Amino acid sequence: MLRLANERPTTPWETLTTLAVPRTVIDAAKLAALVGRIRASDRVKPSVREKSADELLDHYGLANGPVLTNLGVLLIGTTVGRTQLGTAPVVQAIKVDERNTKISKLVWDDYTLSPLELVDAVWEAVPDFRESYELPDGLLRTTVPAFEEAVVRELLVNALVHRPYTQRGDIFLNLRPDQLEIVNPGRLPLGVTPQNILHASRRRNDGLARVFHDIGLMEREGSGFDLMYDRLLATGRGAPVAMEGVDSVHVTIPRRVIHPAIIRLIAEADKNYQLTQRERITLGLLAQSESLSAGELASKLELPDPGALREWVARMIEIGLVERRGQTKATRYSVPSQLLRSAGVDMRTTLARVLPHRLRALIIEDLERFPDSSAPEIHQRVGREIPPRSFRRSLEELVTSGQVLATGERRWRRYRAAPSIGQGKSVGR
Repeated sequence: MLRLANERPTTPWETLTTLAVPRTVIDAAKLAALVGRIRASDRVKPSVREKSADELLDHYGLANGPVLTNLGVLLIGTTVGRTQLGTAPVVQAIKVDERNTKISKLVWDDYTLSPLELVDAVWEAVPDFRESYELPDGLLRTTVPAFEEAVVRELLVNALVHRPYTQRGDIFLNLRPDQLEIVNPGRLPLGVTPQNILHASRRRNDGLARVFHDIGLMEREGSGFDLMYDRLLATGRGAPVAMEGVDSVHVTIPRRVIHPAIIRLIAEADKNYQLTQRERITLGLLAQSESLSAGELASKLELPDPGALREWVARMIEIGLVERRGQTKATRYSVPSQLLRSAGVDMRTTLARVLPHRLRALIIEDLERFPDSSAPEIHQRVGREIPPRSFRRSLEELVTSGQVLATGERRWRRYRAAPSIGQGKSVGR
């Protein structure tokens, strides 16, 4: 009930005027910068760009009559005003080494900067955001930034726009050797969870989101996670990971490139076929996995069921960027091996894509050596990476055809190769 009251107050925090700060008590430089960005934005209607600075205060809810609202104090007020708010954002950037020992720390806690200015200030001040490394690209080498600027900025914008301004708490940027973690106070907005964050869109602070959108710092209709998925996967990195704590939200993005050649694969595919953002995300996920079942892919894309995959993969299947094998629950998706080879993606060979007839042969060979085995024992020896559904289906097909004999029920069920099979030549693995 406390969370519901906090999320759905009678009067939004942004519109409150409890500080009673006169609308003339502002930071003139901040107002001029904001007005300049609004008038230069192509997202704003001409009728809005033509308004005077004083009229813009009312238009964006920065003032209410003779006084500034909380939103106005936050964005164009003085340092004293932001301090008096009590919940203006404080940002800490902390860098640690492999042993979790703190190396350096940067803090923005003097309230001199508005949220609009904090995004640029943090990006420019953290040295790690300027680092890059080289990856081999044939006879040449490609320079890859340690962190994608668009991704970091989107994380900062999300932290500033979607945090609850009714409670205190600092925003932490935890820089580790292999990742960046942003910790934001408060929980996710009602209706948003780590399982649907790629698609859900809920604005906690409408007025702040409107200003950020109009000056081009964010997409108002989404959380920006689709952009982060796109940029990270297109640069051969893993997808962002979101977790919700008791009173905080943690988002982690990887620093290191997992598969450098995937950068070339997606770039070439995008150049030749003008992929949509959804298609680039899907191709990146599949290129980093040997294959994914329909259920696994739907889960990674945070879709309600495998049936929703069609608009994500249909065109890529038609043009040959993705191949589909199996039907219904046994459907699996992967990037054709010839495309991976041509791009130089060197994937570890596993049994995840083993063909059905080959899997049946492996099961028979295993039972010739280890008769009266349970299904989990067979699965363990043949290969745990084989999808459970595929393994169980092949095993039952062998029982139905009489090539494998089964005794017992449920947990006591045991299998052995039929005598006619066992007398024949075994199939080498």
